[in-house]
Amino acid sequence: MEEKYILNDKSIIINFSESYCKTESEVLSSDAFARVWEGYLKHLNRTKNETLISLIKIVRNPVKSYINMFKFLLSFSIKEVMEMSDAYKKILLQHENLYVLVENFYDYWRHLERYGLMRSEANRNSLESLSFIEANEEFNALILKVYRSISQKVQGTNFHIYRQLAAGINASLSICDNTWTKNYPLYQNLAGLPFIDSVLIKPTFISYSRRNTRTGTYYETDVNELASLNFDVNDWYCYPAHVGASLAYVYFHRDYMSHGIALSNLFEFVHMDEISGKKPDLIYIFGAPIEGKSRYYYDKENDIYIGLAPYGEEIDYFGYMKKMLLTLHNVKQIKHGFLPIHGACQNITLKNGKKKTVVLIGDSGAGKSESLEALRMVAGKNIVSMQTVFDDMGTFKIENGKVMAYGTETGAFVRLDDLENGYAYKEMDRAIFLNPDKVNSRIVLPVSTYPQIMKGYEVDMVFYANNYNTDKEVVHLFDNVEDAINCFKAGARVAKGTTSEKGLVTSYFANPFGPTQNQELCNPLLDEYFTCLFKTHKPVGEIHTRLAVPGLEHEGPHNVAKYLFKVLDQHEK
Repeated sequence: MEEKYILNDKSIIINFSESYCKTESEVLSSDAFARVWEGYLKHLNRTKNETLISLIKIVRNPVKSYINMFKFLLSFSIKEVMEMSDAYKKILLQHENLYVLVENFYDYWRHLERYGLMRSEANRNSLESLSFIEANEEFNALILKVYRSISQKVQGTNFHIYRQLAAGINASLSICDNTWTKNYPLYQNLAGLPFIDSVLIKPTFISYSRRNTRTGTYYETDVNELASLNFDVNDWYCYPAHVGASLAYVYFHRDYMSHGIALSNLFEFVHMDEISGKKPDLIYIFGAPIEGKSRYYYDKENDIYIGLAPYGEEIDYFGYMKKMLLTLHNVKQIKHGFLPIHGACQNITLKNGKKKTVVLIGDSGAGKSESLEALRMVAGKNIVSMQTVFDDMGTFKIENGKVMAYGTETGAFVRLDDLENGYAYKEMDRAIFLNPDKVNSRIVLPVSTYPQIMKGYEVDMVFYANNYNTDKEVVHLFDNVEDAINCFKAGARVAKGTTSEKGLVTSYFANPFGPTQNQELCNPLLDEYFTCLFKTHKPVGEIHTRLAVPGLEHEGPHNVAKYLFKVLDQHEK
């Protein structure tokens, strides 16, 4: 039996298939409303707002008494409710303070992360014929109606300005079953865990996590721990995704719901019609009941790469959700002879009709995306379009003697601080904001479609993004393969606060997500791919973004952009 709702200090998940309120009275009479009101009273006591606390203390049982009073206010006048009890009279005589209390409670509700849940085959006695979208819209309207009815009654006048806020649900999931484990006995413990069938998001979606940076990398284990784990069907949801060419089943614990929702802006969602009964290439258990560090395993018999992230506060950051998936994908690509690229790639169409594919390689905070976005500003009308192939991780493949670029993500996970002024506000209707008031605040927003990132683009130029060099030289071009590989393989950068690293650090090929763990396999791939780039006379060099140089965070990428535009304009296809 699925639960009707799940509530904690941070969020609430309401199961519309088990319980759906259709009237204001049903909302106020629901057990979920009582628990939210009870949580608000505890919150109020912690704020030490004596004026409101004294108002609450007028009654012996503030949970039951206030809820009953709210219900009476729906149907009766203030005067009539005051005549019902001395306690109500004392409360309602302080109507200004009561109005503040109602507004304060409404704000408390709206600051919860509010999620809806609905089975694809819903209980018609609860939901009748409402569709997934209609259910969410009607619930939102109902919550607004409850708030306005009580608030206006207490205030004594109707509102004259109405704000159609997302007062109901921030995001909602339609879930169903997938019987893919039927033919794979080793994974029967995943049977019954619901798959996400649709996602609904009410902009602007803002989420706060207990961590704001990522630390460390992932190691490979020789034990398939997943096979021995137990899962409660009420605690888990699966987001089916395309990670590049790989099919991934991302199982996440309900306490990380916001990270699961954010996946919808980053990785291509795969509909049940495509995957019903289908084995995945990758499995990720986010919030697994294990101890220790995050790790991965290759099930050779079933050809499945499995990632495990242990439940706990330590993984409560979207970067942990994203990077393990990319690690699993990259390890699979390496073993197939393809080269994972930690960088940014744009296919650019110039005003004169030329098309160029530019790749910037570098670890987190190197200035890759910032330089390409600055290029858009610098070139202005000289660029017709910039198609994102990948914003963080991609793959090189050699086809017909040419190095081709493919993407892995349809979205971008970007630092707010490093974007052009105002850019985030232009995209706020589609963006998911993560910890916007903190250092390393991020947004997740869609930037491409799956067919676009999987089309394959011939690489025209490749640069390593150096974020710390203060030389006046904007770019250094390599004239031989060996020097180029040495630079790219060193992977040097100054940490920008996106991870727990500090100062000047290095990582193998600027990619700790697969290549670092498989250097013996990657070394010959680097030789092969860079040799191919030089043979086809593609510019290979190092750009100085200066993103880690104080005072040059915007000027550095701007200067790089001016150089790139010059090269694009001169370099013939």
